[in-house]
Amino acid sequence: MIEEHMQAATGAYAVDALPDDEREAFERHLLDCPECVQEVRELTATAARLAAAVAATPPPEMKTQVITWIQNVRQLPPHVTYADATHRVANARGRHAPRLILAACVAAATLLAGGAAWQFQEAQQAEQRAQQVSAKAADMTRVLTASDARSATGSVKGGARATVILSRSHNSAVFLASGLPELPHDQTYQLWFDDAGSMRTAGLVGHDGGRMMEGDVGAATGIGVTVEPAGGSPEPTTTPLTLITLPA
Repeated sequence: MIEEHMQAATGAYAVDALPDDEREAFERHLLDCPECVQEVRELTATAARLAAAVAATPPPEMKTQVITWIQNVRQLPPHVTYADATHRVANARGRHAPRLILAACVAAATLLAGGAAWQFQEAQQAEQRAQQVSAKAADMTRVLTASDARSATGSVKGGARATVILSRSHNSAVFLASGLPELPHDQTYQLWFDDAGSMRTAGLVGHDGGRMMEGDVGAATGIGVTVEPAGGSPEPTTTPLTLITLPA
């Protein structure tokens, strides 16, 4: 590297983008240039903050997908070399301009890379959520349309109504409710299977009701609904709002 252009390499050095020979030369330059040492320290800290702000753990299959995409993308040759670009910018803007431009490039590249990873992960998560919703809807449909589906309805304290649809052949039940009051943010409705007086959690449900009950029906003879702290409880902490006997 030409000595007069050493200061232009601070950004590339901060993100470990210099070839080995240029990195060694630049590190020798750092021994006698406190100004560049300070600038490298600031650029390294900035790049780390930008990366942390948009960091996302890629899904396991991302590497395979990226390799597949690369094979189908035509690679274009660069129009100018790194040395040409540095020399032109140095002549046009003077000593400090290349460092400012490189610093902007470091920040932009970090944001673009992190943003792409974040967007990919968001898309993957949205797809997974859609698949989960679809699977739950399919499970509910199987119970509701089962040849042995039976229902039981009961009143909920406060005037709401609740219905349980049970399929013994699927060993599953669906809970439906209407008119449940909306609870404060620190409380939730929780479903329970009643195993001869022993309550077993069957998941949480919103005030608008309607969900697959978690777990097998097994030997349960009824279901209950209680109000619990947000996140649910391992066992009921309040008197059930309703107890519905399951159909035989």
